[in-house]
Amino acid sequence: MIDLGGVWALLPLAGAGFGVGFLVGLTGVGGGALMTPLLISTFGVAPAVAVGTDLLYAAVTKTVGSWRHHLAENVEWPIVMRLALGSIPAALILLAVMAYVPFDTVKMAQWIRYGLAFALPVSAAAIVLYPILMRGHAKVDENGSPPPRVAATVVFGAALGFLVTLTSVGAGAIGVVVLAMLFPLMPAKRIVGSDIAHAVPLTLVAGAGHLGLGHVDFGVLLALLCGSIPGILFGTRLAGVAPDWLLRPLLALTLCYAAYALLYK
Repeated sequence: MIDLGGVWALLPLAGAGFGVGFLVGLTGVGGGALMTPLLISTFGVAPAVAVGTDLLYAAVTKTVGSWRHHLAENVEWPIVMRLALGSIPAALILLAVMAYVPFDTVKMAQWIRYGLAFALPVSAAAIVLYPILMRGHAKVDENGSPPPRVAATVVFGAALGFLVTLTSVGAGAIGVVVLAMLFPLMPAKRIVGSDIAHAVPLTLVAGAGHLGLGHVDFGVLLALLCGSIPGILFGTRLAGVAPDWLLRPLLALTLCYAAYALLYK
């Protein structure tokens, strides 16, 4: 017989998965920045397990979201590849260090979270204001291709790989900011789609590493996925039709809430 008590106990996790999945699909932001603090503060998951579980949750959820964005032609694949060229090696190196070198990753992650919490609101303002300030200097339009900026994209990708592997935060929140800063005139829906697509291999590699370290709760993971997959499908559907003038303020608001969650949840 099915334990209905256990099923009911998992419903809040599924609801959290749906809400965060919807935000990820719509804005690209919300995976680690919202889910990890929520798992720790609301559901009492140990910090290391929350990070590992969230990374695998993000990998599966964003695979679905990136597929939908790809079908809608919202993914700049050359940019995704350049980001991954930096992020994947950085994630592997940090995982090796975490496995073989004893240092206080929890304390380091906490300080990084504080830094992100202060940087994200500034980034949110920049996402809204920078395209307005650069309107007279456009180098790309809705149907054009952004400039390559290969070296800068690879370097920022490496920084993302380090942040995401250590804290599970950054694949969405910082990824969106990086893409908006490097390619300020790229439409917001392409920023979101490219960020989600890049997050898939990064969170998968980092999550697999944490799985090897024993930092994954499969019961929590399954409950989150039951909500997040329909949530991200709904969010990506809306992102494909939302105008740029609406999507950029939504990105900014989500980043500000992510900063609040990092500090107080």
